Amino acid sequence: MADASLTWLGHASFRLDTPGGKRVYIDPWFDNPKCPDSEKEPERCDVIAVTHGHSDHVGSVVELSKKFGPLPVVAIIELKGWLQGQGAQTDELPGPNKGGTVEAEGIKFTLTNAFHSSSSDDGAYLGEAAGIVVGLENGTTIYFAGDTCVFGDMQLIGRIYSPDLAVLPIGGHFTMDPREAAVAVELLGVKRVVPCHYGTFPLLAGTPDELRQQAPGVDVLALEPGETVAL
Repeated sequence: MADASLTWLGHASFRLDTPGGKRVYIDPWFDNPKCPDSEKEPERCDVIAVTHGHSDHVGSVVELSKKFGPLPVVAIIELKGWLQGQGAQTDELPGPNKGGTVEAEGIKFTLTNAFHSSSSDDGAYLGEAAGIVVGLENGTTIYFAGDTCVFGDMQLIGRIYSPDLAVLPIGGHFTMDPREAAVAVELLGVKRVVPCHYGTFPLLAGTPDELRQQAPGVDVLALEPGETVAL
């Protein structure tokens, strides 16, 4: 199998290249101010996974699915239905709900709890926000917390799924800040963290250095937009 890698596309958008050669986009929003030009025209896509319905997380889903679909789109049931209504070219499988696992292209996606809101720009209800645990073909597990505050049941996510890497928001205001993210790291029991949802706008003021101070001994992988880390 090939090496797996995770590339930050700015804000909360990621490109995940799996050991089985599949390309997964998580919360794709290519119009975010930090997305590198080289990543705005994807070469291919096998699966899209979305944590919740805010426009800074679903901004490029419809366009991406039209370009490469129909393809599997993993999103909570209400959100997936809404995306289909917006013209997204998806598979026919109903979206899961929290605790549900979907296998797509040999990769397992499990929705977990998250504490956040979820709606379209015009106020339509798009289900609850979720986190996503991604199980790769070689057994590596990545937890994308999505937009959330810290919550005690992150300990259950750590206990059940034992993630090798956690992707956590740290910007504050809309999500966890570094102080809360450090507690999330402790609850999850992870030693490798990729921070996101910071620095896109001045309001998202949390920084990786603050997280390092709050979580000594944890490998905080502060990627630059367009930079890749091996999994």
